[in-house]
Amino acid sequence: MKCVYAGSFDPITVGHLDIIRRATVAFDSVIVAVLNNKAKRPAFSVEQRLEFIRRATHGMPGVIVDAFDGLLVDYLRQVDAH
Repeated sequence: MKCVYAGSFDPITVGHLDIIRRATVAFDSVIVAVLNNKAKRPAFSVEQRLEFIRRATHGMPGVIVDAFDGLLVDYLRQVDAH
């Protein structure tokens, strides 16, 4: 079973990492999905945030780091998450 943890992660925090770590125990895969919201001016680019998350979650089993635009429900359908 997989779950999606979506947010801006601008930047990722210890609290975010705690949630991700806990989710790896409950789910086979955890997709950390960074929202690319063109209406906002984030401190870090999507590419930077993805890299920060990849580094911070290195070694956590089942963690997948991805980005998306638009509605979360559409992204959930795209990755076949329920």
